[in-house]
Amino acid sequence: MSEFDPNTPSVARIYDYALGGKDNYAADREVADRLLTIVPLIGVMAVENRRFLSRAAIWAANQGISQFIDLGCGLPTTPNIHQSVQAVNSGARVAYVDNDRVVIRHLQALSAQGNPGVSVLDADVSDVSTVLDGVRASLDLSAPACLIIGYLLHFYPADAARDLVSKYAAALAPGSCVAVSVLHYDGDAADEGQRTYSSEVASLYMHTLPEVASFFGPLELVPPGVVDARQWHQDQEPAALEPRAGFVFAGVARKR
Repeated sequence: MSEFDPNTPSVARIYDYALGGKDNYAADREVADRLLTIVPLIGVMAVENRRFLSRAAIWAANQGISQFIDLGCGLPTTPNIHQSVQAVNSGARVAYVDNDRVVIRHLQALSAQGNPGVSVLDADVSDVSTVLDGVRASLDLSAPACLIIGYLLHFYPADAARDLVSKYAAALAPGSCVAVSVLHYDGDAADEGQRTYSSEVASLYMHTLPEVASFFGPLELVPPGVVDARQWHQDQEPAALEPRAGFVFAGVARKR
C-alpha cells in the first residue's frame, strides 16, 4: 500500500474529484482545479470513461463472462463495476486492484458490506506476478475473465503499456477479454496540462490512436475497434461527434 499523505496529490483522489466525488483532500482539489482551468473537458471525460467501463463490463457479462479484474480501479464510484455486472449475473465476481491507501480503505469497507462477489487486492499493478497471484485467491483464471484497464495506460510510455497488457493477457484463459481506456488531449492547453500533472502528480503520456490500438497486441478487437469512448457500443454503429480537443480512446478485445 502506498504511503498516505493528504498534502500530496493522488491520482485516484484527483480522478474522484473530477467525477464529483467527496473522497479527496485540499491538495487534490487544488491540482484538479488548476487542471480543470487549463483543460475544462477533464471532468466530462472522466464521466465518459466511467460510462464506457460500465458498458464494456456489461457487454462482457452478456457474453457469459462472470469474472472481472479491475486494475488501478480507483475509489468506489457510480456505477461500480460489480454493480454493473451483477445486474446481469448476480453471481459475477470482481477483483478490485489498487495500492492507494485511501482507495484500499474504501474498497475494504465496500467488501465488508457482505457482497461475496467483491474482493480487494492491495498491490501495484506494475507487479504483474504479485497481482495475478493475489487475484487467483478469488478468481479462477483457467476460466474466461474480463480484464479492465481503465484510465491507467496514459501513465506508462507506449512500450511499457504494451508490455503490461501483454503480460496480463498471457495469463488469461481463451474466451477472456480486455477493456482499455486512455485519456487523450490535443493542443497547447494539453501540453500545459500534461506538464502540470507530470510535475505534481505522476508522469502523463499522450498516446495516439494507433498506439492505443497496439496495446491490445494480437488480441481480436471487438467492433467498432478503438474509438472515442462515447462511440463504443457493440450493438450500434459509432455516432458522429463534433470535433473537440479532449476525448477518451477506448476499446475491447477478445482472447481466442
